[in-house]
Amino acid sequence: MEERMTTHAHKVLMNNRQTVSLSGVVDVLSFDVSEILLETDLGMLLMKGKDLHVNRLSLEKGEVDIAGKIDSLSYSEISTGHKGESLLGRIFR
Repeated sequence: MEERMTTHAHKVLMNNRQTVSLSGVVDVLSFDVSEILLETDLGMLLMKGKDLHVNRLSLEKGEVDIAGKIDSLSYSEISTGHKGESLLGRIFR
């Protein structure tokens, strides 16, 4: 497996399942009120919940602040060896 070089320390700070501050975020791949898919320095992060909103996004600093009711955080590795398969298909196999 190819190691990714981290540019920002990856941290997750959650307060009362209502707000989350993340660092080490590379990109926000998709988001809606029930789930947010982030690419971090350490893999893909899928956040599920209700009424989720991205309050602050700074990809230059690698930081994201999210508010809402957080139900779950789930990590998965980024795989580059599956040609023809979509990114979401690789994440949710």
